[in-house]
Amino acid sequence: MKLYLLTQTVKTGSDTYGGIVVAAENRKKAKMIHPDILDWNGQKDIFDSWCSSEQVEVTYLGRAREHAKAGVILTSYNAE
Repeated sequence: MKLYLLTQTVKTGSDTYGGIVVAAENRKKAKMIHPDILDWNGQKDIFDSWCSSEQVEVTYLGRAREHAKAGVILTSYNAE
């Protein structure tokens, strides 16, 4: 499992996510993780808090600890 930083600059302002750290097997799977749900399978973004998966920037951070599970590790949420 690897750690990735996902960022977006499409949806900004209050009640949006600026970025999240996720654990995933690879870059492609990391990009499909949504801050509110584990995997949105490329569905149209129904949330106003995050951009579509095509607009997510992915940065590799390193390896996760052994036995880590895929999903969101940390979020940066802009409230108000």
